[in-house]
Amino acid sequence: MDRIILASASPRRKQLLEWAEIPFDIIPSDADEMVPDRLPVSEIPVFLANQKAAIVRKKITPERIILAADTIVVLDQQMLGKPLDRSDAIRMLLLLSGKVHEVITGVALTNAKKEILFAETTRVRFHSLSRAEIEHYVDHYQPYDKAGAYAIQEWIGVTGIHSIDGDFYNVMGLPVSRVLQELKSF
Repeated sequence: MDRIILASASPRRKQLLEWAEIPFDIIPSDADEMVPDRLPVSEIPVFLANQKAAIVRKKITPERIILAADTIVVLDQQMLGKPLDRSDAIRMLLLLSGKVHEVITGVALTNAKKEILFAETTRVRFHSLSRAEIEHYVDHYQPYDKAGAYAIQEWIGVTGIHSIDGDFYNVMGLPVSRVLQELKSF
């Protein structure tokens, strides 16, 4: 497989591509994350992934394949983005405690000849978490760069998640298996 371009500085996406042995170079996208007002929540990740790919497209040769992604957490049709600070992270995790939410990752795979856009959704159920457990997690893991204020591969995932329905790696930030299948079409 030719080397692709990962349009992301995410250490988790980098790690997942390395695990899958997909050769890649990194060119982070500096796209803003503004979305049209009336865009349905479920369409936001694909919209943002496509925006990121478009920014990077201007910086490289047309035949290179770009992989861009964006992950959001949705609870009761409300998007939970990255927390602003400690109190915001605690607030988000208190909202998720004992409930089911969706993690949606939008993916854009594109070169000059082809474009594949898709979203993968995973449902995640948290155990009821105490405020002390949530504060422990936030204070020790500082999940400020993560949608929904958590990372499934960290302590809170091991101790606080009751179950998932869908792709585990999607919750980490990239549905790698599907990405690999889609890359074969290039």
